[in-house]
Amino acid sequence: MMWRYYGIRFLGNRLALAGAIALLFIGLAAWTAPLLTRHNPNEQRLTERLQSPSANHLLGTDDLGRDVFSRMLYGGRVSLRVGLLAVAISVTLGTLVGLVAGYWGGVTDAVLMRLVDIVLCFPTIFLILMVIAFLEPSLWNVMAVIGFTSWPGLARLVRGETLSLRERDFVLAARGLGLSAPRILFVHLLPHLVAPILVSATLGVGGAILTESALSFLGLGVQPPLASWGNILTSGKDYLHVAWWLSIFPGVAILVTVLALNLLGEGLRDVFDPRENQ
Repeated sequence: MMWRYYGIRFLGNRLALAGAIALLFIGLAAWTAPLLTRHNPNEQRLTERLQSPSANHLLGTDDLGRDVFSRMLYGGRVSLRVGLLAVAISVTLGTLVGLVAGYWGGVTDAVLMRLVDIVLCFPTIFLILMVIAFLEPSLWNVMAVIGFTSWPGLARLVRGETLSLRERDFVLAARGLGLSAPRILFVHLLPHLVAPILVSATLGVGGAILTESALSFLGLGVQPPLASWGNILTSGKDYLHVAWWLSIFPGVAILVTVLALNLLGEGLRDVFDPRENQ
């Protein structure tokens, strides 16, 4: 019944619903890319380079004659995959650290939170650049680096929620029954943290996509010929005066996707906000 109530509240939030619909449309377009385009995203046709949008090439072609529309669709797969898997790593690590620190407290809490403080001391983008400098730029390395550098914020959030929950009656009763700590953490505490974790993860996907785009723009992210919105944007920066579509379309795709994720995240925050549910 509670989830039905949350569903009704979500459907009543127009901005969040608009964000969810936009994400569904973008995800379906990327997933069904082979059905939406007949062009190979990596096929080079130098005789058709830098053609403006037309019936044959809906979003034009790039400097190597590749179809931008097909590269946008397949690049969407890569960018969304990076965002989702990077956030999955971040959420897993941040949730574990936050649960353990908040539940046990004491020395364990102090050590883990100092580790969080150390990671937070470094500007995220510079920390990522430093790590990437020692690794070969690739899709999997980008996902791993973004995931392993973006967990501290969620760890703090989960720790704070766990500190407020660990003295509740249901946790004290579980301890009194002699249940093991892992069972208390993952069966009794974690379900109460799903809402804030879900909100944080939704907002985190947008941040991960922006980070991947920035790294690809600098040539340190997803490497050609594999397409992502970031490296499509990079390939167009030298042709702004003659091929505006190379920068406009991937830029708009990133903007719309991140905006939709932020709208969805803010909507979920409003839906799960206990002050709104009173």
